[in-house]
Amino acid sequence: MNIVQAEENLKKITSKFSKESFIYDLLGAYDFPKSTISKLKIKLKKNPDDDVVIPSKLHFVAVSKKELDVKFDELLKNYSTVKKQPRFIVVTDYQTIKAYDTKMGEKLDTEIKILSKHPDFFLPWAGIEKKVFQGENPADVKAAEKLAKFFDLILQDNIKLVEKNRHALNVFLTRILFCFFAEDTDIFEKDLFTKSINDHTNKDGNDLADYLQRLFEVLNKKSRVGLPDYLKEFPYVNGGLFAEEFPIPKFSKRSRESLIDLGSDLNWAEINPDIFGSMIQAVVHPDQRAGLGMHYTSVTNIMKVIEPLFLSELKEEFVNAKGSKAKLKKLLERISNIKIFDPACGSGNFLIIAYKELRLLEMDILKVLGEIPMSGISLSNFYGIEIDDFAHEVAKLSLWLAEHQMDVLFNREFGSVKASLPLKETGRIICGNATQTDWTRICKKSNEDEVYVLGNPPYLGFSMQESSHKEDILSVWGEPNKLDYISCWFKKASEYIKNSNAEFAFVSTNSVCQGEQVEEMWPTIFSSGLEITFCHKSFLWNNSAKSKAAVFCIIVGLSTKEKRKNKFIFTANKSRSVSKINAYLTSGDETIVKKCQEVLFGQFPPMVLGNMPKDGGALFLTEEERATLLKKHPEAKKYIRKCLGSQEFLNGITQYCIWVNEEESDTASKIPFLKDRFEKVKKMRLESPKGGTRDYSKKPYRFVEIRHQEKISIIMPRVSSERRDYIPIGYLDKDVIVKDLAYAVYDASEVLFALLTSRMHMAWVRAVAGRLKNDYRYSSLICYNTFPFVDISKENEERLKHLVYQLLSEREKHSGKTLANLYDPDIMPKEILRIHQDIDALVDSCYRTKGFDSDDERLEFLLKAYKNKVEKKS
Repeated sequence: MNIVQAEENLKKITSKFSKESFIYDLLGAYDFPKSTISKLKIKLKKNPDDDVVIPSKLHFVAVSKKELDVKFDELLKNYSTVKKQPRFIVVTDYQTIKAYDTKMGEKLDTEIKILSKHPDFFLPWAGIEKKVFQGENPADVKAAEKLAKFFDLILQDNIKLVEKNRHALNVFLTRILFCFFAEDTDIFEKDLFTKSINDHTNKDGNDLADYLQRLFEVLNKKSRVGLPDYLKEFPYVNGGLFAEEFPIPKFSKRSRESLIDLGSDLNWAEINPDIFGSMIQAVVHPDQRAGLGMHYTSVTNIMKVIEPLFLSELKEEFVNAKGSKAKLKKLLERISNIKIFDPACGSGNFLIIAYKELRLLEMDILKVLGEIPMSGISLSNFYGIEIDDFAHEVAKLSLWLAEHQMDVLFNREFGSVKASLPLKETGRIICGNATQTDWTRICKKSNEDEVYVLGNPPYLGFSMQESSHKEDILSVWGEPNKLDYISCWFKKASEYIKNSNAEFAFVSTNSVCQGEQVEEMWPTIFSSGLEITFCHKSFLWNNSAKSKAAVFCIIVGLSTKEKRKNKFIFTANKSRSVSKINAYLTSGDETIVKKCQEVLFGQFPPMVLGNMPKDGGALFLTEEERATLLKKHPEAKKYIRKCLGSQEFLNGITQYCIWVNEEESDTASKIPFLKDRFEKVKKMRLESPKGGTRDYSKKPYRFVEIRHQEKISIIMPRVSSERRDYIPIGYLDKDVIVKDLAYAVYDASEVLFALLTSRMHMAWVRAVAGRLKNDYRYSSLICYNTFPFVDISKENEERLKHLVYQLLSEREKHSGKTLANLYDPDIMPKEILRIHQDIDALVDSCYRTKGFDSDDERLEFLLKAYKNKVEKKS
């Protein structure tokens, strides 16, 4: 379901309108489940005078014309008191429809016969929210959907062209888009392109390719002499857009009709080039169609990059210069010389928004100066690299369109503007692999040039990378590693801006500032003489698509050292000025936490990885398998142990393993069930490509790596949801075996339990732990061994012990729930949360008498303690 499908569905039901079926047709237009509609029909057949009520979805009433307004107002006043509040209130007299979106606070009041002009209003029924982000525009989505249909028709008739010259097809599409935009924005005469195709080509489309080939040649010619009248009306465009000759795809009757529909049914002046460019990338990538229009970078998020990178400073300089014409002119000159470079530019979103914002600021300055205005900002100062050919073509086109929009705005404001045509050359936007390209060749700079590198490069964690990505990482870093793909952009940007006046800022996943990636990446970045000048802490970068593709992101900006005295850390809608920002995006020196083989602080026992079986699953039993075995061979009980990894521990899954020592192996092998399992283990290990595993085929009765101690242990899951405020840990009896998907601390005290489950430790884990998708990936070497444990007084030890006993006791009261349930932040029992908060407060006071106001404060304190310890030790 999408906006175009909804529009077409509405056209059908209004063209063949029926009072009796209207409500069912309306729901069906938005893909309401057929079963729901069928049940509704049965219900209304029994009680035809009832209102139509679908909990949380709809309250529908049909009334007479004179009752329409009164009933609508009445429902609006009372809807908040209705149980299972409806998303939409709809009242109709079957000529006019009045509707109210209770979530968005929006109203619809229209004749039913033109309801198809408002297809986006009821889209939430189809699971697609609207107007969530600044810049989202139904016109953009509609245009992209129609373009996708046209593109599919072209593909059907031009298989050879697609296979041999995809670039030609990409150029063709961008030229078509320009023509549509031009005829709706006064670059061409109104509807000139669409009308010419309609009037001067055959209905079967057989001459349309030739017509367009001739037209594109004309758009690249200055002289109009000798041209037929139907082509003379088209102006000279130039700017490189129509300079080269490429094959034009063949047309059919359907594809010609689709092309005309693109022009006649859409107002391209309503299309935002900064948003639309990203959406139409999905047109040429059918696998992305499901979220068409929902995967662009919002203006709001782009502003989070460009404002702290350069725009806020320029605006501040403008405010300070208002009393001096000389300073204002100097600022104008500065702005005109700024270079913007996006080395992963996609369809140009960041470049377009940066261009628009600089033009708007320039206009504000010109208003104050009061002189004859001239814009000094040129597209030739905007640079990009993009690996996708179509996106790179769209980026160039979108910049042209953005320039025209700003020129029109400039004309409205000042009454003068440079001519829209012929087009000028854009900045250097090339199609290429940014990791393999010399950036200085694309955006040349001297050490004094003011260059801002920015964008949203591809993330691709290690597990998502293909061989080509690993080769790129190798070429950039000089050695194979497990860094995210985006690290290539950080490395190359660091090399690009060092010893210069340039700065850079990228949107990234938060993983580059967490866990082992910090140790692998940031020392190299800092060694280029750079420092972090601003950052946006982790925030959810989501969209309004039905299947949300949410990811946690950060924004990190860097420049040469001492270029900026004030650094800023942004969290949600707050900002904090600090003197230094470290790689964990908190205030403090450039401290890097490195893996450590032993516990650095305190006298606590080591944390060890659980026991590794390498058995192909043959050494494990379900509860049913254990019961069956012991019923037949009760003597096998001594060889069966309860066994837990992270998932079993968190989700209350009962699992057992075969646990036999060498002295018992012969006796155990006499039990047929165990003997059969040992044979399976032996076979699996013999088939392993690893020599060490094959060696253990001689001992199929045991795990390959054993670290178990016959002592009570604390189990620490290796992977735990990032949603949780606390990683659930617990005590295990001495005979329980911990699998290698968890860690264990044997003979651990209650004080250690309290420290590991405290917010102090969690602040450390959030910063230094790795991630598996969005989940914490705990590591004993970097989370436990490096954690700054503190000396605790006897009195506080007793208090902590008491709280731990309370916590464990309270958990027992909820024995019917798993730890995953108990530690879900949305449903965590209040008493368990309260005890955790008591532990937090007491642990905080052990570190600092006044405690801490935030996790940032905790982390700053811990990093300083870690740094001091490492420096003393070295």
